[in-house]
Amino acid sequence: MKLNTEPECASVADLSIDLDTAVPPFPQQAETQPDKTAVVFTASGDRLSFSELLDKADQLAAGLLSLGVKKGDRVGVWGPNTIEWVIAQYATARAGIIQANINPQYRPEEVEFTLNKVGCKVLIAAEEFKGQNYYEMLFHLVPELANTKSAHIQSHLLPELKHIIMMGNKSHMGTINFNDIMKAGTTKDRTEIQNLQNRLQFDEPINIQFTSGTTGNPKGVTLSHHNIVNNSYFVAQRLNYHTNETPICIPVPLYHCFGMVLGSLCTVTAGATCVYPSSTFDAGKTLKAAAQERCTSMYGVPTMFIDMLNHHDFDSFDLSSLYTGVMAGSPCPIETLKQVISRMNMDRVTVCYGMTEASPVTHQSFPTDPAEKRVATVGKPHSHVECKVIAENGEICPIGTPGELCTRGYNTMLYYWDEPTKTKEAISLDRWYHTGDIAQMDEDGFCKIVGRIKDMIIRGGENVYPTEIEQLIYKHPKVKDVQVVGVPDERLGEEICAWIQVKENQSISEEEIKSYCKEKLARYKVPKYISIVTEFPLTVTGKVQKYKIQEIATEALGLKHVTPK
Repeated sequence: MKLNTEPECASVADLSIDLDTAVPPFPQQAETQPDKTAVVFTASGDRLSFSELLDKADQLAAGLLSLGVKKGDRVGVWGPNTIEWVIAQYATARAGIIQANINPQYRPEEVEFTLNKVGCKVLIAAEEFKGQNYYEMLFHLVPELANTKSAHIQSHLLPELKHIIMMGNKSHMGTINFNDIMKAGTTKDRTEIQNLQNRLQFDEPINIQFTSGTTGNPKGVTLSHHNIVNNSYFVAQRLNYHTNETPICIPVPLYHCFGMVLGSLCTVTAGATCVYPSSTFDAGKTLKAAAQERCTSMYGVPTMFIDMLNHHDFDSFDLSSLYTGVMAGSPCPIETLKQVISRMNMDRVTVCYGMTEASPVTHQSFPTDPAEKRVATVGKPHSHVECKVIAENGEICPIGTPGELCTRGYNTMLYYWDEPTKTKEAISLDRWYHTGDIAQMDEDGFCKIVGRIKDMIIRGGENVYPTEIEQLIYKHPKVKDVQVVGVPDERLGEEICAWIQVKENQSISEEEIKSYCKEKLARYKVPKYISIVTEFPLTVTGKVQKYKIQEIATEALGLKHVTPK
C-alpha cells in the first residue's frame, strides 16, 4: 500500500518491497558453515564458530529448563559485552524464554524495579562492571542469599526471583555458577529444546528492553521474534551483508538494540562474524580489534566515532579493510560523518535512525546514496515500514515542513510490559507509533531529524532546534563536540546554553564562539551561555544525557528549574 498518493503535498512515505528470500534459521547457518567464526571477543580471547555457538546456546537453554524455567518466563541478563551475554541471548530465544536486558550501569534500586516489573524468575549477572561488584549489590537486595543452601532463592524484595546465575569462575554463596548451569541440562532437556522449535511462534514476545527512564521509571519495551529478526535482516540487506563477507566491529553494548539487533543478530540473519573489542567502549581497543580482525564494517554512536578519530594513536591502525558500517543512536554531526568517510575508509557508511519501540531501525541511508544525503539525512524508510510527518493537529505536513515523525510497520513493539495506558499513548489505534522527534521529509522520501520535541527550545516565542546550532558550532576547527540545551529565562521563557568540548592542545573563549555564531546564525539562535567542558554525561550506550546537562547548567547558572514542556 502506497500512502504517498500526493507526494507533492504530503510528508509521508512507504517503501515496502516484497522479498522472496527468507531469514536462514540459526541451525541452518550452523549446518552450512559450521566452522566459520560467529563471534569474537578480542579482549578476552573468546571465539566461537557457528556450530559451537548453537551448541552452547542449547546447553544453556537446557540448563534453564532444568531450573524449572518455561517458555514465556522472563530471565534477566545484567552485564556488559561478554561471550556469556551472547550465549544467553540465543539460549533464551531457542527456549522461548523472554530475555529482559538490564543496563549494566543500573544500581540496586533500578535492578530491583526492573526484575519486579517483568517478574524475572532467573537473573544471569556478570561479576562486575566499571568497579561495581554485582554480587555485593545483589546481596544488598537479597540478603537471603546467606541462608540459601540449594541456590533456590526466597526473597521478600524480589518474590518472583528464584535463581541467580553468576558469570565468571568464582563461586558466590546462594548462586549458581554459569559454567555449572551449562552442564546442568539433561538429555531430556536437550530433546525438549529441539521439540520446542516447532512450537515457538514468530509473533510471541522474546525480548524486553527498558527505556532510559529520564521522565520516570523505565518502561519495558516488549519485542517479538518477528520484530527483531526482521529488523536485523533489513539492516543487513541495506548494508549488502548478504553479498559480502562481513566481520562487524561492534563496540556498542549488547543490552541495547544497537548491539543486540543490528549487531549480534546479524550472525543469524546475514551469517556475519561479530567482533566485540571490549566489555565496554574503549576507542583504542576498538581500533585495534577492527585492524586485527580485518573488519569490513564498524558500528558506533557519534561520540564513539569522535573518540576514535581523536585517538592519539589513530594513524597507527590499519583500517584499510573497513568500507561500511552504521552510525546511529543520536544525531550525527555532519563533520564527523565526513571524517569517518575520509579517514576511516568507510565510504559506504550508512546512518540509521530509530528507537527501541521500533525494534529499533525505521530509517537508514543506502551505501550508494549521494554523500550529501548520507551526511544531512537519516536516509529513507526501511522496507515494510511506513512513516508520516504530522502537525500538532494530527494532519500530515507539506513536504519540507517540520512536524512529528510517526512510523508504522512490522517493527512496532508489541507493548510496554504491563503498561496498557502508556502503550495507548505511544501507539494509536491504527498502529502509528509517535516518536516524539521533529522531522522533515523531502520529495524523494529522505528524512531529516530536526530534533526532539522535548529538546526544542522556545525562546521568546521562537522555536529553536538545538541540532541546527550544534551542527554549526561543530564546524569550528577547535571544537571536538558540542551539545545545546535550553535553560530557564524569566523574560524569554528559555535561553540557549552550549556545552563545548575543545580538541586536544586547543583553547577557545566564550566570546570567540559567540562571535562565530553571530556571523552565521540569526540573533535569536546565538547561545547566551557557553560552557567549556571536558566531558558530557553519557549513558552506557554513549548517548549524551541532555536532561542532565540541562539540570547541571540550570543549577550552575543559578537559574530556576526548567518547566517541562
